[in-house]
Amino acid sequence: MNFIELVDNPTEYVYTPKDGNKATSQNNMHRSFNKRHIYMLAISTIIGNGLFISSGASLAKAGPLGSFIAMIISGISVYFVFSCVTEMSTFIPIPGSFNSFADRFVDPSFGFAMGYNYWYKWVISTSNNILSSGIVISFWVKDAPEFIWGAIVLITIVYLNTGSSKIFSEAIYSITVIKVIAIYVFIGISILEFSGALGGKSVGLSNLTIDEAPFVNGIEGFCRAFVMSGYMFQGCEIIGVTAGESENPSRDIPKAAKAIFWQTSMMIILSFAFICLIVPYNDPGLFNTKDKADSVSPFILVLLKANIDSAPNIMNAVILITTISSGACGLYISSRTLYSLAIEKKVSKLFTKLSKNKIPIYCIGLNVFISIILYSFKFIGSNVLYYWFISFSSVSGYIAWIGILYSYWRYKRAYRVQGYSEVDLPHVAALYPFGPAFSFFLLIIIVLAQGMRAFTDDELNTVNILIKSYIGIPIFLFFWLGYKFLYKSKLIPLKYIDLETDNYMNLGFGNYRHIKKSNTEIFLDVFF
Repeated sequence: MNFIELVDNPTEYVYTPKDGNKATSQNNMHRSFNKRHIYMLAISTIIGNGLFISSGASLAKAGPLGSFIAMIISGISVYFVFSCVTEMSTFIPIPGSFNSFADRFVDPSFGFAMGYNYWYKWVISTSNNILSSGIVISFWVKDAPEFIWGAIVLITIVYLNTGSSKIFSEAIYSITVIKVIAIYVFIGISILEFSGALGGKSVGLSNLTIDEAPFVNGIEGFCRAFVMSGYMFQGCEIIGVTAGESENPSRDIPKAAKAIFWQTSMMIILSFAFICLIVPYNDPGLFNTKDKADSVSPFILVLLKANIDSAPNIMNAVILITTISSGACGLYISSRTLYSLAIEKKVSKLFTKLSKNKIPIYCIGLNVFISIILYSFKFIGSNVLYYWFISFSSVSGYIAWIGILYSYWRYKRAYRVQGYSEVDLPHVAALYPFGPAFSFFLLIIIVLAQGMRAFTDDELNTVNILIKSYIGIPIFLFFWLGYKFLYKSKLIPLKYIDLETDNYMNLGFGNYRHIKKSNTEIFLDVFF
């Protein structure tokens, strides 16, 4: 079905009559990512300091069982977000992905707010990874200035992002292989330690009943843990961002999506389960909001208790590499998001310029500049600033997930209203409409509930807590409603939504969903 045949007078519904409701093509970057590049880039983005560092804060604030349940529920809600992103980005594989989908399937003001929300989320995340590097290195060198290590990490991150996308993807691939091997080795050591084969004796289930465990701080602690557990999964939506640079998105993205979700979930759940069993929630080494020099990764605490002399140093090196790769991925995502906004004329056209390697070099430059400014606030205290960054980044990530689910709901309805067949979709999201609806309302509840401790804590901290918990909401509304007021944009009727520009068929890609696979091939798709 041709989009032009559907339009009576689309200019009635949008703010730029000369463009009608036709989306701007974004198919102008090198398509050099294959399945393994997409897989490793996503793994590298998701498995970062959220798991290696902030998991300790989650355990400390909600206890072993409270934090673990929060993580499981977070994983379920993430699954449906992930599934929806995969369907949309395989059908329309563009670098702008979901912020462009919000623009196309909802209205331009919503896309504007989604784009800027996701952009500053990853700029903050990049700064956080630079900051984390100093915290990680302080495990070895406690007296050296952290900004020196931050500068070295920043230079490395910029170097990885300014080469060709092929160089970037291969570098991230190599780093992620190390990370994945280290996590599985950690899980193996944890099993031996839990059984008593390492560390002298088995702790059994004793840490589930120590002091206030297994649940600490009630519903307040659970909500705080949910925010941090969501931070462990954030980055799963990057698969939509990589669609614009995928060699064959309708073939590779669905395959990569299965492997990404199940493998990251397995690594996160198993690692965190053993952390909860082996490390007591009140261990003084767990990361918290105080600027404590002796706060370390819970992974290190597990290995210290195993009495393996060299293991903590090796794991800390892995965590440092992880921090660098996550920072590089954060800069990659934020630069592609800003580039997409520029293509859609929502920021200066200067940011549409590409280097000879087809890299949005001005987008990278601005993001690095802002990251340096954010990092300079570390005089507040590294641990305090780190926790603030987690709060800002987590809330923005949850808002992005909610926006993705709403955009998906609009896209799915438009797809059916316009008479398209689901047979033509390269990938179909799971349990529509119940799964996405469950995730949508659960995420809203958690975003609203996370600041409830402001009303139970002492008055001195109330404003601080409220700002950290909710600042992302008024910022999003400011972008959304401000743009709507200035440009008078309206909700696009379903029959006028553009499902043609840059869809996989018009880009010349095939549909591989209906190819029958053997059980061996299905297994390999999930695990390799």
